[in-house]
Amino acid sequence: MHRRSPLRVVLAEDGVLFREGLRSLLERFDIVTVAAVSDAETLVEAVAEHGPDLVITDVRMPPGFGNEGLRAAVELRTKHPALPIVVLSHFVETRYVDKLLDSNEGRAVGYLLKERVAEVENFVASLRQVSEGGAVIDPSVIRRLVQRRDPLDQLTRREREVLILMAEGHSNARIARELTVSEAAVGKHTASIMAKLGLAHGDADINRRVKAVLAFLRG
Repeated sequence: MHRRSPLRVVLAEDGVLFREGLRSLLERFDIVTVAAVSDAETLVEAVAEHGPDLVITDVRMPPGFGNEGLRAAVELRTKHPALPIVVLSHFVETRYVDKLLDSNEGRAVGYLLKERVAEVENFVASLRQVSEGGAVIDPSVIRRLVQRRDPLDQLTRREREVLILMAEGHSNARIARELTVSEAAVGKHTASIMAKLGLAHGDADINRRVKAVLAFLRG
């Protein structure tokens, strides 16, 4: 059986215990931390030096402990549009999220609350999904973003439920289990969502799903 290459990660987190704990956790899943840094400036330098497969960064870091990590993520996506980035935070910071989602049409990006790390297998699956070009947005972030936007009136209640779960990074099979419906029903809802949002059938499925999520979040 072919064994995939380890995922190479640059990790930015100023809290030593959390940073080292996360590094150790990632190693269990064949994810190698090629650099672990504690501030946004060093993060940018580490990415330039190592060319990682994925960046994981905190939002609040030195020197100001504001949103330096998130701003660094936006800067990195400006320099390297296809670079997969997962932002971790104890809270929902929406000021720069739009810019992050706008980069590379929202592909290969994640925003998760740190409490999700405790759900180890789901967390690691989210990292891999982002590294492969997907988008994974924490439910709390989705709720905050939706509050700032007008709903998409053309979607039914069920279609909105499907799209919210899609934004959380779930597959059709998982969405079917969450909503207690058949996977075929989810497929029909997904097709209807894509049609209503005018997403071309020619796009790759993962790109269509990401674009649908972006349309929903932007309103």
